[in-house]
This record gives sequence, structure tokens and C-alpha cells, in this order.
Amino acid sequence: MVNRVVFVGRLTRDPELRKTATGISVASFTLAVDNTRKNPDGTRDTCFLNCSVFREQGENLVKYCRKGSLIGVDGSLNQRNFVRQDGTKGSVIEVSVDSVTFLEPKSTTVKADEEVSFDDVPSDNKNLDTIDIPDDDLPF
Repeated sequence: MVNRVVFVGRLTRDPELRKTATGISVASFTLAVDNTRKNPDGTRDTCFLNCSVFREQGENLVKYCRKGSLIGVDGSLNQRNFVRQDGTKGSVIEVSVDSVTFLEPKSTTVKADEEVSFDDVPSDNKNLDTIDIPDDDLPF
């Protein structure tokens, strides 16, 4: 069996960088990817894919890419089950990214000498400050 995906699209918002409980960096972002098939009216539907990328690649994504940046991702699809606060069960399919390719010159995104630190990462949602993922569950 094979679980491999490759997408090219644009970031719908600035990527968010966090750390797992064991200190591993993880960047979360949403990628907008247009379907290749056109609708009868000539428009294309767009898929919005939730993605995560770990360690240095995640840190570099946050450092060099912003909302609207064109990137390519290679990874796999993962299904995550969860229980909502009201007790109902939910499920989501996400892209676990193995590699990111920047498809625009960095001059169109962020200056090369700009520093990004974990102190700059907004923490609007206290539940997202750390991610409780055992190292054994990381996809690499």
C-alpha cells in the first residue's frame, strides 16, 4: 500500500510555529490547491488542506513564507480522530509533510536577515502552545 501525496498551492495564512512537549518544532498551515478540472462555467474548485511539517523544515517555512506564498509539499495523508468539548466524535484528514519546496524567490516573501523566534509565535489559543505527540508517533 502507498500513502503519498504531492501538492502545489498557496498559503492561506501565515504558518504557525509551535513545539511539541519534547521540544520538537512543528509548523501548521493551510494550503489552497486549485483542482485541474474546470467547472462548466470555467472556474476551478479549490481544496483547502491542513498541513503540518516538523523540525527545521517547519522553522524555515515560518521564517521565509507568508500568506500567499507559493510552495510545493510532498508527504502523506493522516486521519486524526478526536472528541469535541460537547462529547461528540470528530475526524479530520491532514497532510503530514515530509518536504517543502519554496517556489518563489525569497525576495517576494521575507527578508533573508529577518529572525523568527518562538517568542514571536502568537498563542491566542492556550491549547495550541504545545502539542502532546509522543516522538514514536512522528512520521519520520
